Amino acid sequence: MNKTVDAGKTLLIDGPASINFTSGYAEILGAPVKAPARIVVRDAKRVPIEVKKKAEFNVMLGEGAGAEEVEGSTIPQSWKSAAEKLLTTEEKPLTVMVIGKVDSGKSGFCTFLANMALRRKMKVAIVDGDLGQSDVGPPCSIGFGRITKPIKDLFDVSAENIYFTGVTTPSGVMDKIIDGLMRMKNEAREQTNADFLIVNTDGWVEDEEAVAYKLRLIEQINPNIVVGIQQQDELVPILNNVKIEKISIDTPAVVKQRDREKRKILRELGYKKYLKDAKVLAFPLNWIRIQGVPLGAGAPPRKQQMAKIQELLGLTPLHCEETANAILLVLGAMQWIHRDRIKAIEENLGKKVQVMREGDEEGLLVSLHDADEHFLGIGILHGIDYRRKTMKVFTPVKGKVAAVNVGQIKLDKSCKELGINPITTTI
Repeated sequence: MNKTVDAGKTLLIDGPASINFTSGYAEILGAPVKAPARIVVRDAKRVPIEVKKKAEFNVMLGEGAGAEEVEGSTIPQSWKSAAEKLLTTEEKPLTVMVIGKVDSGKSGFCTFLANMALRRKMKVAIVDGDLGQSDVGPPCSIGFGRITKPIKDLFDVSAENIYFTGVTTPSGVMDKIIDGLMRMKNEAREQTNADFLIVNTDGWVEDEEAVAYKLRLIEQINPNIVVGIQQQDELVPILNNVKIEKISIDTPAVVKQRDREKRKILRELGYKKYLKDAKVLAFPLNWIRIQGVPLGAGAPPRKQQMAKIQELLGLTPLHCEETANAILLVLGAMQWIHRDRIKAIEENLGKKVQVMREGDEEGLLVSLHDADEHFLGIGILHGIDYRRKTMKVFTPVKGKVAAVNVGQIKLDKSCKELGINPITTTI
C-alpha cells in the first residue's frame, strides 16, 4: 500500500508492519527519519510517524495491523513542556523517574525524552523497570543501557546489565524489585557516567498496595523529579504524597490500549529476541548455584535423619536436603503423600518442609550468571535429572555459567506463556 502524507500530519502505524520510507522527512518520538529508510513496527505496538516534509511510504501490514493518517502532532504539549523543563534544569546529573498505569505512554515518553536530551548533547542512560513490558532486557527483568543515538523504540537499546526478577509484576515481591531497581540505577550511574538518567517503572499504580509500593520505590530511588503520566487523576494518591518535585503530563489521545493477550505477545517477542540461537546445555548440579528455589541450599540428611524422614513419609523421596531450618523434599512424578505426613515430619523434626515435584520445573524461565553474578542471558529450564544430578537449560549463553536463577513464568517451546508456576509447594 502506497501512501503520500503531507507535512504537518502524522501517520499512525499499528504493527506488525514494515514501512519503506521512500521520500521526505519525518520524526518518530523526536528521532529524525530521513528517506530512504525502512521502519519495522512490532506486533501490538503503535508508532507515530510525524511528517515534517511531504513524504511517501510503501506500507506492508501484517495480520491485525493498521495505518491511519491524523492531523498535526500526536505528542501532547504537556510532554514538550515537561521535556523543556527537565532538560533546562541546572542540577546535573539528573535522575527522572516516570510513573503511570499500563498503556499510559510511559515507554513513548521515555523515548521522546531521551531523544530530546540527545539533541542537547547530553549523556543519556535509561533503567527499564517495567517488568511486564520490558524493552531494555528480556521480560521479567530490570535492565539499563546508555542511549547514544536517536531511538524510535526502547526495544532498540542494548542492555549493559540486567537484574532478573522472574516475574512480570512486583506484587508479592516488592522488596526484590526495589532492590533490583536500586542496583541497576547505581550501576547505570557508575558505568555510563550519564548526566541524564531516565528510570521507567511498571504500571501497577491503582490500589492501596500499589500506591504504598510506588511511594517506597520513589523514596528509595530518590530521583530529582518524578513525572506522572495520567489519563484522569489515577496518580493523585501517589503524586500528592511525593515530597520531591513532580510533573504531571497527559496520556496521548492516540495511545493504543492493549488487552492482556497483546501484552503477552510483546513479552513473547522479547523472549524470542533473547533466546535466538539457543541450544540445550547440561549443567552438573554441583557445578552451579541454583537461585530462586531452595534446591541446592542444603545438604543430604544424616543417615539416621533420612531413615526417620522415610519412615514418616512412608516412601523414599527422589531427592532430599536439609538446612538449619527446613527440609526440602523432591517427589517423583508418581509419588503421592498426604498432608498429614508432611505435618508429622514438621512436628517430629521441628523444621518446615518444602516440597517440589519432578517435572514441575520444565518450561520455567531462568537467568544464567557468571561467578561475579553478572547476567549472561536467559534460558528455559528443560528439566532436572535428580538421579544424574544434572540440569538441562535451553539457552544461547556461551560464557561460563556459575549460577542459574529460576523464575516463576512458564513457557512452551515456542516461547508462549503458560502461566505462573512457583514450583515449591506445600501439600
